[in-house]
Amino acid sequence: MKPDLNLNQLRTFVAAADHMSFVGAADVVHRSQAAVSMQIMKLEETVGQALFARHTRRIGLTAAGERLLPYARQMLALEAQALAALRTQEVVGRVVLGAPDDYVASLLPPVLERFTKLFANVEIELVCLQSTLLKPMLQKGQIDLAFVTRADGLEGSLIRREAMVWVGSQRHAVWKKSPLPVALFDQGCAARAHTLAALEQCGRPYGATYSSPSLLGIVAMVDAGLAVAALAECSIPAHLVRLGEAEGLPPVEPLDVVLIRGRNSNSPAVECLAGEIMAALRPLRAAA
Repeated sequence: MKPDLNLNQLRTFVAAADHMSFVGAADVVHRSQAAVSMQIMKLEETVGQALFARHTRRIGLTAAGERLLPYARQMLALEAQALAALRTQEVVGRVVLGAPDDYVASLLPPVLERFTKLFANVEIELVCLQSTLLKPMLQKGQIDLAFVTRADGLEGSLIRREAMVWVGSQRHAVWKKSPLPVALFDQGCAARAHTLAALEQCGRPYGATYSSPSLLGIVAMVDAGLAVAALAECSIPAHLVRLGEAEGLPPVEPLDVVLIRGRNSNSPAVECLAGEIMAALRPLRAAA
């Protein structure tokens, strides 16, 4: 009789796949690197196949690992949902959740609405700031969960990968100008870095005409016909025009959206909200 899949081993496997590193996985699951390696080996023994190709300084998923990953995510999400359902009546407390305004407006409302219906005795405080500004708050333990864009110092469980799409005003063909006027998020933002890297690679002349820490400021500039911008697909207002290679604009690298737990943030209320976010926003093949 074959042994059953172990959820703790699957959790470690998913963390290692998200970070492509056993060291990174160790930080997420709060185990030593040796313990992570042992759990992965036991899981590989269970399935009878290698899940990772080990290289000198990194790891990569094998074909078997790629096949297992979406099912592992789904099993962990179901576990979180089951635990949340059982805890609905008893969980009390307060959770401080940090996220940028574009994710707050586009991705989180259905999750928070469902959560507050299930956990009426849990208070949620929302801190709406750029991802990089949430980093020191995480380090100081001022927020319990951060739903942010992956960047240096902001590593967590991968929730989804958001495409970046160029947008412009319906009333102004500003993308025809040279140099191209571009509205950017503030320094340190991953969206800004990805946008500039794409422009540099294609060699098109551009000018950074406007910089803002918020989505609202970027959209206002684009809507006024003063610039184009690359935005996460989830946050594009319906009235803006989507642009691409036909308008001479290069593809932009997607953004990885991750969920990070703050220091000592392991209360049942925090765990339940984290589970709801993962279950609702993680597609079955989020990283496949």
